[in-house]
Amino acid sequence: MSKKLSLNTNYPSISDLRERAKKKIPKFAFEYLDGGCNEDVNLHKNTAEIRDVELLPYYLSKHTGSNMKTNLFGQTYDAPFGIAPVGLQGLMWPNSPEILAKAAFEHNIPFILSTVTTSSIERVAEITEGKAWFQLYHPAENSLRDDIIKRADAAECPVLVILCDVPTFGFRPRDIRNGLAMPPKMNIKNIIQVFGRPHWALQTLKYGQPNFQTLKPYMPKNLDLKQLGKFMDQTFSGRLNEEKIKPIRDMWKGKLVLKGVANEADAEKAIKLGLDGVIVSNHGGRQLDAGESTIKPLSRIAEKYGDKITVMMDSGLRSGPDVARSLASGAAFTFMGRSFMYGVSALGKKGGDHTISLLKTELQQVMEQICCEKIEDFPAHLIKK
Repeated sequence: MSKKLSLNTNYPSISDLRERAKKKIPKFAFEYLDGGCNEDVNLHKNTAEIRDVELLPYYLSKHTGSNMKTNLFGQTYDAPFGIAPVGLQGLMWPNSPEILAKAAFEHNIPFILSTVTTSSIERVAEITEGKAWFQLYHPAENSLRDDIIKRADAAECPVLVILCDVPTFGFRPRDIRNGLAMPPKMNIKNIIQVFGRPHWALQTLKYGQPNFQTLKPYMPKNLDLKQLGKFMDQTFSGRLNEEKIKPIRDMWKGKLVLKGVANEADAEKAIKLGLDGVIVSNHGGRQLDAGESTIKPLSRIAEKYGDKITVMMDSGLRSGPDVARSLASGAAFTFMGRSFMYGVSALGKKGGDHTISLLKTELQQVMEQICCEKIEDFPAHLIKK
């Protein structure tokens, strides 16, 4: 049975949730969530260029109703969107990965857990009854890679996502100013900001200082912040290539997805390597300010390879109409990260439920308005330019 939609009418848009989140969490946490890299050019271009896409309504068509259920990798989801992996979620709102995983499970949409977020594979698998996906941040050592993959398999994660768009850390001026680069540091400005956000501070006391729960078994005890930075640098090698992907494909028997694809050449390599899907993404505009927005390569990749591999998309989506535009442009499925973090940062434990309900309501309205009966019909409503 589908989860009943629950909307807080004080926050009827993602932008309302963003404004509320800005007032609820410390500035350093909000800027970590909200910012892109360099001058934020691609951050803003992502959403703007999605919104250049226009849809064609057919008002006199026979319409028997709209259904947003979506089949993906043998699973039927209640909507064509899921929750993207986000690092350090507990920094933005305490316990947020568990809040969002629970909401995703109840609404029957996928939740992707990041290697570098603040809840463990095992805990999220427990909350979602083994339905959560896992995103692997590629370790430098094969033994660590293999152990993490075995844990994801034991937790019955149906989909493993491997990340290719972080060969180097993005240059993010806000995070540098706020001491959230590696190694992070808590400066006097940040401490003052915490005192100005008592609800966030109390929740942080309740759930404890955020840390990398999935990585905890591999970390030396009592690391200080400088040692943590060194550990992360030594432990992970973000640069993927075909030689690194092949043993993962051999080892992982479930569905395997490559996230961060931004061109046709990489999509073609993913197909040749036997992957099941790609997520066209530019890491939310946090890695390459001089790159394309996601909607442009999405359209090209879906047109060329959509019949050979499942083509999905994230980065820049902020609403139900944005999801509709992306589906019309060729995406089989979409993911959002910031939108859900704005929701949980604004509304705490009710934020995941509200944000999913909001996006479902918006998308349903678009489908009814343009007379689109099922998700697969969206491309027929695309106005080509």
